Amino acid sequence: MARPRKFDETAVLDAAVDRFWTQGYEATSTRELAESMRMTLASIHNAFGDKRALFRRALEHYLDGSLRARILRHEALASPGLAIAGFLRESIERSLGDGCRRGCLLVNSALEVTPADPDMRAFLDAELSTIEGFFRRCIVKGQQSGDIPGRIDPDDGARLLFSSLLGIRVLARIRPERDLLEGAARAALASLGLPAMPDP
Repeated sequence: MARPRKFDETAVLDAAVDRFWTQGYEATSTRELAESMRMTLASIHNAFGDKRALFRRALEHYLDGSLRARILRHEALASPGLAIAGFLRESIERSLGDGCRRGCLLVNSALEVTPADPDMRAFLDAELSTIEGFFRRCIVKGQQSGDIPGRIDPDDGARLLFSSLLGIRVLARIRPERDLLEGAARAALASLGLPAMPDP
């Protein structure tokens, strides 16, 4: 009979996320992970597998508590246009509020992954596509309700918003300047005839 786990999975995954988020996947050693998670290397391997498997699990944990939850919360709003604007506003505030300039773990991971790891690239692509899909669904829903101009191609509009968001998240790591980040978001929203971002 398998032994019950003797650790708080949420707490150890939070620790793994923090280490990967701060240092990146390649620069993080398994010994550093063990130190942060307060687990032995053997325990980590038994519970999560190798470093790559742990990274995938930690990233899933991060996404469950951040991106996926945020998309659900904003998509539940009555106004699709305000859902888009609010999502961008929240992304900017999260970027500006990060004193360590760590950015978004998902975006950072996408920048770090190599062509030699097609499985991880596919996983990251699928997760990033959820953001583009959120923007696309909001545009379609807004056009149906008259909240968003019908002249916009939903696919192109979603791509523009998605690209703008990625640019904001990357820029924030180097130049966390409110005017810069808000200007990028305002330009994208205005070009599509979408509502302005709410005040911070």
